[in-house]
Amino acid sequence: MAPPLPGPLAHLAPLLTHYGYWAVGAVVLVEDFGVPAPGETILIAAGVYAGAGELNVVAVAVIAFAAAVVGDNIGYLIGHTGGRAFVHRWGRYVFVTPERFRKAEEFFARHGGKIVVVARFVEGLRQVNGIIAGTSGMPWPRFLVFNALGAALWVGLWTSLAYVTGTHITAVYDEISRYQLYALIALGALVAALVLRHLLRRRHRA
Repeated sequence: MAPPLPGPLAHLAPLLTHYGYWAVGAVVLVEDFGVPAPGETILIAAGVYAGAGELNVVAVAVIAFAAAVVGDNIGYLIGHTGGRAFVHRWGRYVFVTPERFRKAEEFFARHGGKIVVVARFVEGLRQVNGIIAGTSGMPWPRFLVFNALGAALWVGLWTSLAYVTGTHITAVYDEISRYQLYALIALGALVAALVLRHLLRRRHRA
């Protein structure tokens, strides 16, 4: 029997119960060419179901990997054939605003091909990764290799963690929620320290 999914995973339970692997493939696919969909969330939920014996973990991983690669390549094709004008005209309908796209494109340009791998793990960049690669003129074979590597790492990480969690998801979620405030405080302190360090360096150089 599938375990109850806590927090943001809960609303995906009916989708997984009724459509199973189809839901995983469809949601991951559409998220990867710009449509705002919970691709990462449904991957984690499917991994939990697999850990509870409701789905096959290998099938979940293979389907998610294929959907991620195909989705990003659809995005690449959109960016390559339509260019920036197409994105600026139609992107707002899937929350890819010109400002959001410009920032993502600048980030992409600074870091080169490796960002195709890293972007898979970054919310916002994951959805426009292929589109930006297409508009920037990145060669398709190179994009395909980096994209496949990123998809494999992304699927492997979340599927494995969720599969191991399995029926213990509620207990794990409760523990994460319990220490979330402390983690945010620590993160805030780290950011403040980095900002202070940057300001002191600027002052010293001046």
